[in-house]
Amino acid sequence: MKKLLKRWALSGKRGSGICARLVMLSPEENAQLWLTRGIYSMGEDVGIVPGTTILDPKTVRIGNNVLLANCTLIGHDGAVHILNKTYGAKLDRVGKIDIKDNVFIGHQAIIMPGVTIGPKAIVAAGAIVTRDVEPNSVVAGVPARKISSMDELYEKMKEETQRLPWVNLIEQRATAFDPLLEPELTRQRIKHFFG
Repeated sequence: MKKLLKRWALSGKRGSGICARLVMLSPEENAQLWLTRGIYSMGEDVGIVPGTTILDPKTVRIGNNVLLANCTLIGHDGAVHILNKTYGAKLDRVGKIDIKDNVFIGHQAIIMPGVTIGPKAIVAAGAIVTRDVEPNSVVAGVPARKISSMDELYEKMKEETQRLPWVNLIEQRATAFDPLLEPELTRQRIKHFFG
């Protein structure tokens, strides 16, 4: 039954959204589902964590090696509706969101219309991005601002990883998640953090 629901969820047909909520799609499977919802274009090796909100998929372009982690992409300004009614106007404010190659967007980050991110950039969890994120940068905060380059973050994390008591397990992993090593990795982390 689960396989049937997953197949229907990935079909993009009527009711696929409900099926997607009933089964646990991987970020890669969820990205394929977003393609059926009309994202302008999407590259290779894209993951979109279920729970990610993309309000205007037709104005979103996603490059290669991108992970969207339960964030929100907003391609329009909702205030236009109120302004039009209040002033009897006919205004419009829509912008593209262009996510280049090698980008990570963290949990509950919000990307506003008219923004280009990267290539090679990280948006921290909870950041609100109101302007372009330059290549090779890490941004955080409200509004988001550059806190380091991606190269600097990589070097810092590489040094920190070498000091971890479980570095040998990390180095044994074939991929980012290895189900055979995960129980021991979790045990060592808990021991290190809590004694």
